Amino acid sequence: MNDTSDTNAAPAADLEVDATGLKCPLPILRAKKALAQLTTGQVLKVITTDPHAVRDFQAFARQTGNPLLRQIESGETSVHFLARR
Repeated sequence: MNDTSDTNAAPAADLEVDATGLKCPLPILRAKKALAQLTTGQVLKVITTDPHAVRDFQAFARQTGNPLLRQIESGETSVHFLARR
C-alpha cells in the first residue's frame, strides 16, 4: 500500500486572494481585508508575484499575530498561508 500523505502539503484554505501583479503594499492590504472576513483558526491563501512578498508576509504575521503557516515559492509566484488569530 502506498502512503500518499505529505507532511509538507499546503494547508487547506478557507479563503483565497489572488494578488498576482500587485506590488507592495497591495497584497498585504488585500490579505488584511480578507482575514477580517474569517473566524479564528480559518486559513487564508494569498498568491503573489511581488518579489518582496515573502519578506512582507513574514513581517505582517509578526506584527499582527496571525500565524504564517507556510510559504511556497515557485518561480516568480509565492503562495502564503495565514491563519486568523
